[in-house]
Amino acid sequence: MSRDETGSDRRSRGAASRGALLVIGDVVTDVVARHRAPLARGTDTAARIRILPGGAGANAACWAARRGCPDVRLLARVGADEAAWHDARLRAAGVRPLLVPDAEAPTATVIAFVDASAERTFLTDSGAVLRLTPADWSPALLDGVAHLHVSGYLLFADTSRQLALLAMESARARGIPVSVDPASAGFIKELGTGRMLATLAGADVLFPNADEARLLTGLPDPAEAAAELSRHVPLTVVTLGGDGALVAESGTVTARVPPVPADAVDSTGAGDAFTGAFLAARLAGADAATAAAEGCLAGAQAVTLIGGRPDQRRPPHAG
Repeated sequence: MSRDETGSDRRSRGAASRGALLVIGDVVTDVVARHRAPLARGTDTAARIRILPGGAGANAACWAARRGCPDVRLLARVGADEAAWHDARLRAAGVRPLLVPDAEAPTATVIAFVDASAERTFLTDSGAVLRLTPADWSPALLDGVAHLHVSGYLLFADTSRQLALLAMESARARGIPVSVDPASAGFIKELGTGRMLATLAGADVLFPNADEARLLTGLPDPAEAAAELSRHVPLTVVTLGGDGALVAESGTVTARVPPVPADAVDSTGAGDAFTGAFLAARLAGADAATAAAEGCLAGAQAVTLIGGRPDQRRPPHAG
């Protein structure tokens, strides 16, 4: 690759490639509590509770595999005592796990309160996730890779951020496109928007939701925020929940993608499903608008499921 090749050139080359997708991110044990009545402070609230595999990075990887990406790899750190459980579930979903067992910290755990409207509220214990270190990285992990995706959760702690930045630098040196999911408006506030934008420098694709896009730009209108962010990251795709998605490229909104209707029971992982399906479509050669439509379809399927992973019993494009 020549030194003056643009990010757009790298995206186009990566989109047409059939190489692997490498996701660096988080593997989480999700405790999903669905409650129909409001939480009753100081006493009991009836709920249906399940323990499921999750994590934004892992979920996106599973949805990419579900949507046809033939080689999906996931680098993440997990507690040693749960490594085998998570490894088996990732393999069953078609993902090649590259899990680093941690003997000192447990696997990250998220308690997700899901109300009657399918909206979720998280309590997060990051555990081993943020203990990924540069020592866990090797440029050889990029062998055969056509696209690198980084879960933004790694950007909110010094050690894991160093690993993420090192991986992004290694990918750019090879001309491999890089995408980032900003992950959490709450954590962005703690880190600072200026620092977050500086961290995103050099990324090719960004997947904020509407709240994250507003926060990163200070602009209340999601379309204006998408256009502004695409001046920092050339391809910015803003997810709008039940309103679809916006595609912005180099300062201009180029597509408004309508939503796919769905009977939502749990919105956990809908954005991860969008990201995974979008990346699978891009790696198969789709343009950004078509890939976003695939993302909306996957997101609609995701909200009909409990937890953030695809249901392996359903056909890939079933509602």
